[in-house]
Amino acid sequence: MVRYRGPRLKIIKKLGELPGLTRKLITKKKNKQQRENNEEKKSKSSAYKIRLNEKQKLRYNYGITESQLLTYVKEARRRKGLTGFLLMQLLEMRLDNIIFRLGLVPTIPAGRQFVSHGHVLVNKKKVNIPSFQCRPNDIISFSSKSKITNLVKINLSQTSNLTDKVSTSHLEFDQQSLTAKINNIVTHKDLSFKINDMLVIEYYSRLA
Repeated sequence: MVRYRGPRLKIIKKLGELPGLTRKLITKKKNKQQRENNEEKKSKSSAYKIRLNEKQKLRYNYGITESQLLTYVKEARRRKGLTGFLLMQLLEMRLDNIIFRLGLVPTIPAGRQFVSHGHVLVNKKKVNIPSFQCRPNDIISFSSKSKITNLVKINLSQTSNLTDKVSTSHLEFDQQSLTAKINNIVTHKDLSFKINDMLVIEYYSRLA
């Protein structure tokens, strides 16, 4: 299954707010009505549909394909710990998401484009794989040949004005040199996307 490339507002009207997919928001009046409609639909939805919608939220927010998400679920199951949280860790530590969390791009798809175009360096080596798993002590910077530093600075100024900015204590960023350091693996309090991850695990368990 390929990534979704259609209207993004259509998706958030159906599934709710997806900060990684788009900064666009439904107007307050429509948003309130949408929440009421979603609650009404949720109360009428089957257990399968509720789990399906939660899984779809994860897919659309992080911009991954169905096969990629299934691979992450299998990897989370293989590791020791809470499978749902380990799944969220794997998604949060993707390079395209780290670029987004730092405020260098407005959305995760934009972060994926930055990485795939070869603008991003990890430990001074060019990485053009958006799904690259960042680790503690990794240093993220931009290619000296890159001409996007002005765009990055604009994105940073816009991000700093957001009132709903979430915790990024696992990340460290120097605005002067435009370099970042991964201090730690993301923890529960630093998760940028709040979702019932266990419903996603249950969804795939039912298919197994």
